[in-house]
Amino acid sequence: MSLPQVYRYVDEHLEQAIELLQRLARQPSVSAQNLGIAEMADLCVSTLQEEGITAQLLALGDSPPLILGEAVGASPRCLMLYSHYDVQPVEPLDQWQTAPFEPVLRDGRLYGRGVSDNKGDLAARLFALRALRAVTGELPTTVRFMLEGEEEVGSPHLAGLMQRYGHLFMADAGVLEARTRAANGQPRVVLGVKGLLGVELVARSASRDVHSSLAPVVPSAAWRLNWALSTLKAPGERVLIDGFYDDVRPWQQDELEALAALPEDEHWLREEIGLHAYLDQVSGLEYRKRLFGQPTCNICGIQAGYTGPGSKTVLPGEARARLDFRLVPDQQPGDVLGKLRRHLDEHGYTDIQIRAQGSGLAPARVPIQDPFARFCAETAESYYGQPALVFPTDAATIGLSTLAKFLPYTILLAPGAPGYWGSSIHAPNEHIRISDLADAIKFHTLLLTRFAEGAF
Repeated sequence: MSLPQVYRYVDEHLEQAIELLQRLARQPSVSAQNLGIAEMADLCVSTLQEEGITAQLLALGDSPPLILGEAVGASPRCLMLYSHYDVQPVEPLDQWQTAPFEPVLRDGRLYGRGVSDNKGDLAARLFALRALRAVTGELPTTVRFMLEGEEEVGSPHLAGLMQRYGHLFMADAGVLEARTRAANGQPRVVLGVKGLLGVELVARSASRDVHSSLAPVVPSAAWRLNWALSTLKAPGERVLIDGFYDDVRPWQQDELEALAALPEDEHWLREEIGLHAYLDQVSGLEYRKRLFGQPTCNICGIQAGYTGPGSKTVLPGEARARLDFRLVPDQQPGDVLGKLRRHLDEHGYTDIQIRAQGSGLAPARVPIQDPFARFCAETAESYYGQPALVFPTDAATIGLSTLAKFLPYTILLAPGAPGYWGSSIHAPNEHIRISDLADAIKFHTLLLTRFAEGAF
C-alpha cells in the first residue's frame, strides 16, 4: 500500500474531516451537568455505523453508556482505540468569543468545546479509517473503539463497565486518547497518568444564612471551612495529612533518565497563563520531577454566602469546597480518603462532612522498556520526523489503571492528537489548528499500517 496516496486523500478531503468534527462538537455532552450525554452516545453510535463500523451501547444501571465499535481489517491483529465523548462545562460562558457548541473556523483554527478534548481525537481516528478504506478498499488491521461517557468526572462507572464488558475489548495493544506534541513540535509518548480522588467538604453552622450582625454570637460555616482547609497544606506546599506521602514510589533510574532527556520548554505554559515564575522558582529537571511525580491537594472551588452584584450582608450557614488529590504510584484513592477523614477528626473537625466524588482512580505507569511503547515512539518519529519524547507519566488523569486491571495488554497514550499545547482545553475558546488535525489523521493511518505488520 502507498501511504503517500492515503496522505494525499486526507489533504484533498480535509474539509470532510472538519465537517465530521463539527458534527460531533455541535452536540453538547457535559457529563458534570448530565447535559446531552444520552444524545451524544446515540450520535457516536450512528456516526460509527455511517463509517462502516459496527457499534453498540453497553449499559450499566444509570451510567452513561460505554460504546463498543469494531472494524475488521486484513490482519488478525487488533488495536484498541479509547476516546471519551463527554466534555468539560463551558463556564465561564462570557469568556468565549463564539458559542461553545457552535464550532467555527477562524484563521486556520476550529473553535468549540470538545474539538480538542476529546472529540477531535475521535474524529481524527474515524477519518483515518475512512481514508485507508477509500484508497485501499480495506483496513490493514482490526480496530476496536472504546468510547466512554464520563471521563471528565473521573470515570466512576468504568470499573463496573469493564468488569461486565471487558471481554468485548480484547486486543493486542491499546491506545488511550492521544497526547499533543510538545511545544517544540516533537511527538509525545506518555506511559502513565496520575491517580485522582475528588471530594467535597461541607461545613454547616446555622440551618440557614442569617444577618451578618449576628456574627458575634452565631458561628460562620465559611470560617469553619476555611480553618479546616488551612490544616491540609502548609505555605511551602507540603500536604499535612498524616501518612499522605508514605506510599509514594521513588523514581526509577530509567524514568529519571527519560525526564532528564525532555526539553526545557516549561516557559511556554508559564507565558501562556501569565506567570512570572512557577512555585519556588522551580525549573528544568526539578520542575518535571515535581509536575509528574509529586502528589497534590488542590482546592478547585469554594462556595458560601453571597458573591453576586451589590451588597448582601449575610453570615453563611453552609459552606462547601471541592478538592482534588492527584496521586502517584503507589498511592490509592481509598487510602487517601481514609487519611483525610482521620486528619480532620484529629484536628477537631469531626463536623466537616466529606463527600467523595466517586471511588477515584489509581495512578498507573507502563515500563519504559515495554515493546509497544518503543513501537509507538518509533512510529511517531517515522511520521513527524523528530525523535519522540517519552514521558514516564503525565500530570493529568485518565482511567488507565482501571483498564489495565481488566485488559491483559499494554495500553498507553500515543501521539496523534489534533490539539496542541495551547488548545485551551477545559477553558473558554478551546480550539485546534487545522494543520494538526491533518497530521493526526495521517499519523493514525501510519500507526494502523505498521501495527498490522507486526512491528512489535
